[in-house]
Amino acid sequence: MNAHTDPAPSRSSDDYVSLITTPVRSLLKRAPVTLPPQTPIIDAARLMREHRISSVLIVQDGALFGLITDRDLRNRVVAAGLDTSRPILEIATLAPLTIDIQQHAFDALLLMARHNIHHVPVLDGQAVAGMISSSDLSERQSNSAVYLAGAIYNQDSVQALVQTSARIKQLQQSLAAAEASAYSTGHIVSAITDALTARLLQLGEMQLGPAPLDYAWVAAGSQGRNEQTAKSDQDNCMVLDDGYEPERHGEYFKQLSRFVCDGLDACGYVHCPGEMMAMTDLWRQPLQQWRQYFYRWIDIPEPEALMLTGVFFDQRFVYGKPELIDGLRAEVVQRSRGNKSFLVNLAGNALQRQPPLNWLGNISLIKGGAHEGCVDLKMQGIVPITDMARFYALAAGSAAVNTRDRLEIAAGSGAVTAQQVRDLIDALEFLSTLRLQHQAQRMSEGHAADNYLRPDALSNLERGHLKNAFAVVKSVQGSLARLYPVNQL
Repeated sequence: MNAHTDPAPSRSSDDYVSLITTPVRSLLKRAPVTLPPQTPIIDAARLMREHRISSVLIVQDGALFGLITDRDLRNRVVAAGLDTSRPILEIATLAPLTIDIQQHAFDALLLMARHNIHHVPVLDGQAVAGMISSSDLSERQSNSAVYLAGAIYNQDSVQALVQTSARIKQLQQSLAAAEASAYSTGHIVSAITDALTARLLQLGEMQLGPAPLDYAWVAAGSQGRNEQTAKSDQDNCMVLDDGYEPERHGEYFKQLSRFVCDGLDACGYVHCPGEMMAMTDLWRQPLQQWRQYFYRWIDIPEPEALMLTGVFFDQRFVYGKPELIDGLRAEVVQRSRGNKSFLVNLAGNALQRQPPLNWLGNISLIKGGAHEGCVDLKMQGIVPITDMARFYALAAGSAAVNTRDRLEIAAGSGAVTAQQVRDLIDALEFLSTLRLQHQAQRMSEGHAADNYLRPDALSNLERGHLKNAFAVVKSVQGSLARLYPVNQL
């Protein structure tokens, strides 16, 4: 495979790449159109018609109060037969999600995709700067993720979600054709998985009834790190409120978690071979039990505990009550920082998987079996970087979860040099992009996506880059081994 061969019908070459560098500020087309909360609905509708806009910001004493959209007028006023002399406060979305004017269009894309919204107020500090909508992104021809997420939230059955989720492969192919970065692709694909998960939870609650107590559905592994691709199994868990009583609440959450995990499996996110899923009783527990899990893994870093850190230390809230996971993560990061025994063992764990280079520094290929003549881009290249980045983040007391974000934080921690961080980030991006393009080409040829690449299908230049990327990983692993030798325990 040539790494620069388009794996799918081409789109504009900068469709997704431009989102990374386009500032939100450049998407603002007009000064903010605002109204006070007590404005009659009819006056707001007339103002929207006059300005030809689909939304209005509600501002009181200079602070954002809420917003209304043309959809609100349709669903909450016209369809409900509401008196149009009533104040817009009664139909508004209060305390809406916002984005800062210094952020990028890519951040707005993810916000809309994750929360199934089409209007986002823009703030400059605390001041209202304007509004951007999904149509503003559509002008950049980069909003398919937003509309795919919207389509997911509109489905009313698992079977309908299965049909809609088939478009995820097309999305990844389009991203690869546009030469989008692996960093942005991982965030976009993970955002779609978040949307599928949230919708399955909503459908599950519609079928089983409202949850009897608060819970947080948490993504782990690659989804938790915002690094998913089309070739992913599912890693997830549930953190339940400490009011949980097994005899009263156990059956409900067992059924709900099974419904969601089976639904994700039907949508292509296969059941985790190690059963690290919320449908497994062990990983569906109240907050107090989760706290005990993490404290035991940190204080007694046995091999099984270190294996579990590779999944559950990469957590991100998806749905439910975020407070149940936010506080726990802060406690875990604080407890792991400075724990020498845990960190030394975690460093040793990060050295378990080595790049496929022989003693001469040449690439060693898999011998025998279905993947003879290949390298495993994930397990032999990307995972070692992910493991080192996790170590660097926890050693620095950082709550970052994404691998690139962790590496950038590590540059100032003293555990790794700034040059090594730059080299690792470049190696991660190269290996991940090669993996995504390989998967996209396989899917375009009607095959299942996998992580096994034949180096002889690359150009000489690309093989050289692959060898150099592996060499970077091996070199930094050597530095880590010298800094945290396992035999010092």
